[in-house]
Amino acid sequence: MASREDLIKIYEFALGQEYTGRDFFSSSINRMGVGAAVSAFKRLIEEEDKHIEFINSILENLRSGNEPDIPSTVDIEPEIHNYFDARAKSEFLQQTLYESMIPDVTVFNTAWLIEKDLSDYYSKMAGLTEGQASKALSMLADWEKKHEEFFREYRDALSQRYSQMPWGG
Repeated sequence: MASREDLIKIYEFALGQEYTGRDFFSSSINRMGVGAAVSAFKRLIEEEDKHIEFINSILENLRSGNEPDIPSTVDIEPEIHNYFDARAKSEFLQQTLYESMIPDVTVFNTAWLIEKDLSDYYSKMAGLTEGQASKALSMLADWEKKHEEFFREYRDALSQRYSQMPWGG
């Protein structure tokens, strides 16, 4: 069983990682040339802010000597799992054929790695804890898994299209 101090360290690390992901998404908006990608990243930033709020609430409880109670997830749980609608998805992938795709491939690959690492971390820590702490970490793992799947899909699609482009543009 993890001690209160261990739980605080686990959640502090998680909080730092959430800030890192959010900051990466924010800085990546400037590199994304396609409006649909910008909109998707803005939605993801909003979700990362909800993760930060969720973790901060748990940390507040732990630091006050309380159990790591799970805040009400009604306002925190991500609502959007399909960040691009079908039209925006098609538009985004099509536009990358006419513009330099390399920045988009790089951004989506890096974003995928960030989300995958965080999802793996949350899953591992959920297995090492119990009770509400484990439940909260499992919830975070599930949320990050959805982000991971989103970025993997686009990373793979962009990489596939890039690999089929004629060299020289």
